[in-house]
Amino acid sequence: MALWDIKGKALNLPVYELLGGAVRDKIKVYSWIGGDRPSDVVAMAQERWDKGFRAVKMNATSEMHYIDSLEKVDAAVERVASIREKFGNAMSIGIDFHGRVHKPMAKVLAKALEEYHPMFIEEPVLPENEEYFAQIANEVSTPIATGERLYTRWGFKNIFKQGAVDIVQPDISLCGGLLEERKIAAMAEACDMAVAPHAPYGPVALAATFQVDACTPNVFIQEQSLGIHYNQGFDLLDFVKNKEIFQYKDSFVDIPKGPGLGIEMDEDKIKEVAQEGLVWNNPSWVNYDGTIAEW
Repeated sequence: MALWDIKGKALNLPVYELLGGAVRDKIKVYSWIGGDRPSDVVAMAQERWDKGFRAVKMNATSEMHYIDSLEKVDAAVERVASIREKFGNAMSIGIDFHGRVHKPMAKVLAKALEEYHPMFIEEPVLPENEEYFAQIANEVSTPIATGERLYTRWGFKNIFKQGAVDIVQPDISLCGGLLEERKIAAMAEACDMAVAPHAPYGPVALAATFQVDACTPNVFIQEQSLGIHYNQGFDLLDFVKNKEIFQYKDSFVDIPKGPGLGIEMDEDKIKEVAQEGLVWNNPSWVNYDGTIAEW
């Protein structure tokens, strides 16, 4: 990311011009609203609506065992139904299974949610169980998304060959950077698959992803959370001097026009926070019987 930013700034061009040029004027975005530890998702969705979002994503469940209570399925359905009832089809709803749901329960949950017309269901099973994507695709009409845990083109190769997934979600911080994400998206385009890049890791990663979005026609929506999953008591936007590139209207953001990645970082603020030595770790979850659960 740094090298692309340096080159773009040296040439006074946004990075997407170095990747072939823009194919769009604006990028559709969605915002994360929680949902795994039951909270008032309607209130969170309303907050996002008031901020201009018309698409959100929520976690479907908390931890779920191989075979688990239908009460958890009912609770997940109730949360999704409450948003659909409040906003109708004007709000698109992505539902993230987050790899927490094992094969036996995945088809139950996917089938129960289908009538609420999710924008997609994400990681209905872990990619290690990728052969099951085809079975779920045969059970429901809901688009299936996956990819945040996959690395490089070769990590996505079987997904493309199988053809059951509808949306791939490479993460620019994990999959190999801007050019590798662009190549993954091009492979998806050849398979008539959409792209919705994963991007919860802060403004630098999001700005870099915007550059790929700008020149990639099969990107249909972009995750925007600016590290909301991982904040440690400060706003990550405080690290950015030109915050205007993250301004959203009617669930869209304009493609950035500035050189490089399009952002200017406040290095003094970054150094100040770095001195605090903040560390974030994944939560450690267990099932009702003490077995380890996927977070």
